[in-house]
Amino acid sequence: MDNPYPWLQDFINQVPEILQPVMVALVAAIPYIEGEGAAAFGIIAGINPLVAALAAITGNVLCVIAVVLLGSRIRGGVVARRARRSAAASSAAVGGSARATSTVATATASDAASVSGPATAGEDDTTRRGKGRTKLRRWLVRFGVPGASILAPIALPTMLTAAFFVASGVRKEWVILWQIIAIVLWTGAVAAAAAGLLALLGW
Repeated sequence: MDNPYPWLQDFINQVPEILQPVMVALVAAIPYIEGEGAAAFGIIAGINPLVAALAAITGNVLCVIAVVLLGSRIRGGVVARRARRSAAASSAAVGGSARATSTVATATASDAASVSGPATAGEDDTTRRGKGRTKLRRWLVRFGVPGASILAPIALPTMLTAAFFVASGVRKEWVILWQIIAIVLWTGAVAAAAAGLLALLGW
């Protein structure tokens, strides 16, 4: 079978060899493409499969780490704000101000919703993202962070998965560790499959 992507290989050949892995890493930073898609792109474009896989993993991992660190910082700020409001509510309760306590409780519930995402009842399950979050929440309860991380790419991109875990209160170090493992496994599997298929087709 003739190779339908000679134009892509010609384009990549015009790029300095040292910049080719950088291109793959940048592609891996795009949600829903990520490491798996970037590795396949690089291999189809004629880049060495090992180089393409490593570049794709690097780009995906760096983006996930950035998402986790940013998400953790945002969540820390929200949790601190909730703690201050809870303290204010306690003081108001001692003073007999039931109305102030109710107001703070409402604000606290609103903050919790902003961190953990929309409740299951309010999710739009007709969208891919809504369905993905539902599956991810179920896997997190059933298999914990390790199992949910490995299965997550079936439902959501790793960047959205990482943000979900952080918002759920999972330690950032734990999220980063298992997201890296998942990225390496999935990207490696796709890269091996892509390289094998191209060799089989003679491209």
